[in-house]
Amino acid sequence: MRVVKSCLCENPTVNPPFRFVIVGSGNISRTYLKAIANLPGVEVAGVVSRSGRRPEALPVDAGVFPTLAAVDVPFDAVILTTPNGLHHQGALEAAALGKHVLTEKVLEISTDAMDRMIRACRDAGVKLAVTYQRRMSPDNVAVKRLLDAGAFGRVFAADMAVKFWRDAAYYRSGAYRGTRAVDGGGAFTQQAAHNADLLCWFFGMPDKVVSFCDRFVHDIEVEDHGVALLRYSSGMIGTFTASTACKPGFPTRLEIHATAGSLVMENDCITRWEIEGVPNPAEKSFQVHDGATSAAVADTAGHEAIIRDFVDAIRSGREPAVPAESGRLASELILQIYGNNLLKKRFER
Repeated sequence: MRVVKSCLCENPTVNPPFRFVIVGSGNISRTYLKAIANLPGVEVAGVVSRSGRRPEALPVDAGVFPTLAAVDVPFDAVILTTPNGLHHQGALEAAALGKHVLTEKVLEISTDAMDRMIRACRDAGVKLAVTYQRRMSPDNVAVKRLLDAGAFGRVFAADMAVKFWRDAAYYRSGAYRGTRAVDGGGAFTQQAAHNADLLCWFFGMPDKVVSFCDRFVHDIEVEDHGVALLRYSSGMIGTFTASTACKPGFPTRLEIHATAGSLVMENDCITRWEIEGVPNPAEKSFQVHDGATSAAVADTAGHEAIIRDFVDAIRSGREPAVPAESGRLASELILQIYGNNLLKKRFER
């Protein structure tokens, strides 16, 4: 696996601008608008907004439309920035129009919705990909390559901790936040989905999942803190903690322990390397959003990398870095965590 660096539209005489319509006008849409503004040869043709709101960063020549079907300007693909449980609606509408689809994480919140999205896009001959931009971090790419090569020997433990803090104002900022029907869950779905994706990308799906998820701080329908124990066919034992209740919020942390030694990563950067006979591949030139204390994304390098890759994949006819079939595994892992929550009766009300 490598970070794909394409020359997409660097020379506008080679390719015309690639044009996106962004579906949704909330906070995350501004992240994509900022990222696209940094990409030569990529443009925003418009935004679909049910409220009619025009994002401040939207280019002046881009329109605001009530529905995707109402878009009356040429475009190539959509970016879905609606709440999690609405992603399938945008994907099905885009596929019916013959447009490619890049969706903000998660792919969706149910297996049925994911199946419908994948089937519709496949039948329409369009690509469907997920923005799991942490896969584009050079340190994550290096660790993935070394894991696939067996360079660590036998990996027997992997411990992922996502201990964030969100205040009450965060949950009040959108009626869907902290709900089952639209958000699809709490800390595991909304804050730790990227980390679930990394676990699946690095190690595949576990054979057995046991979890404890509960509410401790926030008045929401779903969990604000939970821990899962994961057992893999290789024998590896993993732990996965997700929280929005840990003040003041901490960087994500992954520890991998193997027969050749150990490594520690914080916010997708290698911070400790004790692997015998393998040089430390740490790369410091790339950052992704921390997320420990805020959902606002300051550095859009990860999103830029995903968008750049997605456009190049369409133009070259290859698979994108995070195709839907791979990106759905994070949702499937989270659904297993919820389904095997030994405290789930506390959520039945």
